[in-house]
Amino acid sequence: MTQEKSNRETGNTDPQGEGNYDAARRYNKATREHVRQSDVEREAHDAEPRSKDEETELERAETEGRSHAKDEDPLLGEPGAIERKP
Repeated sequence: MTQEKSNRETGNTDPQGEGNYDAARRYNKATREHVRQSDVEREAHDAEPRSKDEETELERAETEGRSHAKDEDPLLGEPGAIERKP
């Protein structure tokens, strides 16, 4: 049974999962506020690996994660192409 059918049968009009638009709006708003109010460059620097072993583990984890992805985000290599709203 799909989530859509389940929602229709139960009368639930609040979609969950990838279709939860309210949650997506809250997340996007919180992300914009964090970027605006935080020192993101410092946070990125602080998140860098502290050792060669940690760097190797992070690279392994990224490779594993990417192996589960359907496709690469086409805008990843072109951050300037991302539409930004004030």
